[in-house]
Amino acid sequence: MGGDSSAPRIDPSVSHPARRYNYWLGGKDHFAADRESGDRIEAQFPAVRRAVLANRAVLGRMTRFLAAEAGIRQFLDIGTGLPTADNTHEVAQRVAPHSRVLYVDNDPMVLAHAAALLTSSPEGRTDYIEADLRDPAKILASPQLRATLDLSQPVALMLIAVLHFLSDRDEELAIVRQLVDALPSGSYLAVTHATMDFLPEPQRRAAEQLLASGVADTWPSTREQFGALFDGLELVEPGVVALPEWRPDGEVAAYDPADINMWAGLARKP
Repeated sequence: MGGDSSAPRIDPSVSHPARRYNYWLGGKDHFAADRESGDRIEAQFPAVRRAVLANRAVLGRMTRFLAAEAGIRQFLDIGTGLPTADNTHEVAQRVAPHSRVLYVDNDPMVLAHAAALLTSSPEGRTDYIEADLRDPAKILASPQLRATLDLSQPVALMLIAVLHFLSDRDEELAIVRQLVDALPSGSYLAVTHATMDFLPEPQRRAAEQLLASGVADTWPSTREQFGALFDGLELVEPGVVALPEWRPDGEVAAYDPADINMWAGLARKP
């Protein structure tokens, strides 16, 4: 595993997205700062827990599609977050036990709990590196990546609810391009991303105030900006849609798009 596990650099006084997400999912790996940040955001957006649950569900659906229908056996999951139920390798290896998954995250607490991410099937393989999405070159050059994934064969790049922590949309696009360019034909890009496109004006102003004050740290994209991430790739049906609309298990239950506020998309590299 990457990083120095003997001296994790955890600052409990500063909220971290992975720990706040864990708090909203009902987990136990968070500090007072994470709960305070989460509660302040939830006060403005009471449905935020519904959104993170919808995001977790679409991760499962995308992973199952990739393993069962697209025949993908390798996954690069960046922005892994703290382990919960149905991590990417668990979903993929239920379909194809020899699937190989490399997890990447920059929260030392994820490193501290990485053993839960490394419970691979005997036939498959999982590994974890502590690295930052903002340094794709380090990720691509890591020994763990070369040991876990064969970049001559298709890989699913999973960027689930992570790109919106980048405030610069041009930087976001450049990072995705660099990562996708390193993958062979037949690979896939799976992305979910926060948006304000569905918000009525009062809620939009409230969201902008949370960003400006530093309470929120998710930088939304428009549908056009989100769609640009897939330029040059072949979008899988149903294309760019709100989370609950992406290949739902059965009929889509009634929901308010303003409660979810996230786009989802998956595309194949030709």
